Amino acid sequence: MNPISHPAQGAAAQAADQAAEAAVAPAADTLDPKYRAKATEAAVKFESFFIGHMLHQMRSATREMAGPDSVFKDPINSDMLDMADNLVADKMAGQRAFGIADAILRQLLPAAPAAAPAAATQNLAAPLNVS
Repeated sequence: MNPISHPAQGAAAQAADQAAEAAVAPAADTLDPKYRAKATEAAVKFESFFIGHMLHQMRSATREMAGPDSVFKDPINSDMLDMADNLVADKMAGQRAFGIADAILRQLLPAAPAAAPAAATQNLAAPLNVS
C-alpha cells in the first residue's frame, strides 16, 4: 500500500498499488545462490566505492577551505591518504556501516520467507487533509 495514500481510497486503488508492487518484485529464479552471491558482492563493492568517493570529496573540501598556513592545505602524501581512504571504505563497506549495500539487496533480492506480507503492515501516517 502506498504510504501517502488517503485512507478513503477505494479497493480498486489499493489493488492497483499491490499490482504495481508485484510488477517490480524480483523474479522467482533470483533465489539462485550464485545470483545472491554476485548481488551481495556488487552491493558491497558499490558501498565501498560510495564511501571512498565521499571520503575523497571530504578531504578535497577540507583542503579547499583550509587557510594558507594550515597543515590541511598541503597536498603532500595525498596519494597515500587516498589509498588509506579506500582501505577504510572497504572495511566500512564490509561491515555494512552505512546500510547502502543492504538497501540495494532489499531491492534486488526477494524477501525472506519469514517476513510479514506487505498487505499486513499498517499505514501509520496521518491522513492527508484534502479539500
